Amino acid sequence: MNMQSLMAQAQKMQRDLTKKKEEIDNTIFTGESEWVTVEMNGKKELKNIKIKFEGTIEEDDKEALEDMIKIAVNNATVKIDKEIESKMGGYGSALNGLF
Repeated sequence: MNMQSLMAQAQKMQRDLTKKKEEIDNTIFTGESEWVTVEMNGKKELKNIKIKFEGTIEEDDKEALEDMIKIAVNNATVKIDKEIESKMGGYGSALNGLF
């Protein structure tokens, strides 16, 4: 295999990876817990929070709500990581810092 062919393959792979990363970045991922739904984009930026909590919030409820927010955000983050792994395979984790 000659150098030109290798360079062409590397450039194609880079274009494909960039396209897949852009698709992931523009996808909205939903994370949920009992009281909270969050939406994050593929860049792991929090875009929306919906609280499904009715009534007044007492101190114990406030702590529970904070935990539910953490659970929902972590749930969405796991979905993003799975999508990156699914679309980008082994390159996703290896190149994560490059995108």
